[in-house]
Amino acid sequence: MRRDPYSCLRNGKERNNIESRREAGFFIMKKKEQPTGKRVSIQGFEGSFHQVAARQYFGKEVEVIPCSTFREVIRIAGSRKESDGGVMAIENSIAGSILPNYNLLQKSSLQVTGEVYLQIRQNLLVNPGVELEDIREVHSHPMALQQCLDFLDKYNWKLVETEDTALSARQLQQKRSKHVAAIASKLAAEMFGLEVLAPNIHTMKNNYTRFLILERADEAVVAADANKASVNFHTDHSRGSLARVLSKIADGGINLSKLQSFPIPGSDFKYSFHADMEFDHLEQFEQVVEKLRSLTASFNVYGVYKNGMEKKS
Repeated sequence: MRRDPYSCLRNGKERNNIESRREAGFFIMKKKEQPTGKRVSIQGFEGSFHQVAARQYFGKEVEVIPCSTFREVIRIAGSRKESDGGVMAIENSIAGSILPNYNLLQKSSLQVTGEVYLQIRQNLLVNPGVELEDIREVHSHPMALQQCLDFLDKYNWKLVETEDTALSARQLQQKRSKHVAAIASKLAAEMFGLEVLAPNIHTMKNNYTRFLILERADEAVVAADANKASVNFHTDHSRGSLARVLSKIADGGINLSKLQSFPIPGSDFKYSFHADMEFDHLEQFEQVVEKLRSLTASFNVYGVYKNGMEKKS
C-alpha cells in the first residue's frame, strides 16, 4: 500500500483546519534546497538523457545508477540501501505520455518531489578525426533516428537501431570505428571522448521530455514555494461525476495541465484519472482537495512540488 505523507489531504474530516494540519506536521514547510551528492537510479546508460536530466536537477556531482528498465528504476529508487531516489521520464512533447510509467508510479511507495523539462538535442557523434565522407553507418535508438530523419536523408548511410543512444556512443568509442557514427547527447560525447561532428540534427527543435524526480515517501519534503501537484482519483462513475470534479478544480482557480485516464483493473470499463494541477499557493491546493474528497471514491496525492516549466532548458 502506498505510504502517503500527504494523507491529510485524504483525511480532512479529522482535521478541518488547514493551519492545525500544518502544525501537526502533515506538511514540512521549508524552502527546499537543491540536494548535492545524491545517488539516483535512471533508465539507460551513462551519458543518456536521463543522466542529463539528473544533472540539471541535482547538479553535476550527482551519481547515477543505470537501469535497464523503468521497473528497475522504481525498485532501486525505493531502496534506502541502494539510492536516494530516482529520475524517470513520464512524457514527451511529441510522442506523448509514457503510460506504463504512470502505472509503476501508482504501485510504488515513491513521491514526486520535482520535475525537469529537458529539451532533447540530438547530435552526430564520431571518433576523433572522422569526417562526414568516412561514415557508412549511423547507430542509435529508433526514436532518435526518427527524430533526425530530415538530416539523415541527406546521406546514403545505413541506419542501425540500438537499445539506447548512450550505449551507441559507448560502443562507438569501444570499437573505434572510422565508418560508424552515433546519435546521442553532448554529455555522451564528453564521457566517451567523441567529437560532435554535427550538433542539433533533430528535425523538431521544440522537443521536450518531462522527467519526474522521485523520492521515498518518508523523506519527501514539500517546498514552501511548491505550485504543482500530481494526483490520481476515480469517481463513482455516475452521470456527471467527472464533470463535477473538473468544475471544482476550475472554481478553485487551479489549472489542470494534464488529465490522463487509465482503466481500473478488474472493472467493467471504469477509469481512474491522473491529473497534474497547477496553483498559486499551497492553501489553494489544499482547499480544493478538501472539496474533491467528497466527490471522489478515491483520491491519492503522488507529490506536491515546484513547477519545472519555470526552469525549462
